[in-house]
Amino acid sequence: MNAPILRTALITGVVIAAVNILFAALDYGLDTLPVWFYLAQLLLLPAMLLPIRYFPQAAVTREFLPRAALYAMGWAVPYAIYKFAHDALSPAFQPAGSLVSYLITVALFSLLFAAIRKPVR
Repeated sequence: MNAPILRTALITGVVIAAVNILFAALDYGLDTLPVWFYLAQLLLLPAMLLPIRYFPQAAVTREFLPRAALYAMGWAVPYAIYKFAHDALSPAFQPAGSLVSYLITVALFSLLFAAIRKPVR
């Protein structure tokens, strides 16, 4: 993999982690966030590096559903870390509800990305 793609993946992971910390701090207060939450944000770095190869593949895949599946696989792990780490902070955390919300969001965004970012013929 080339340097610009790796740099993009790392920057994206850092930005997602910072946004998650910011939103969690606004919801619960920065001083109340547990250490495991910050450590979970560190998981975003490898979570962005490992599936990054799916995005260039998706960009050249002509068929809609395979393209949507590649986008879904690319965002599945980073979004899972983002979503579940934030959701688990809530005292009213319901794993099943969080999982259903996660699956629906990943499906919708992958279909949206596949529709918007179709390859040029």
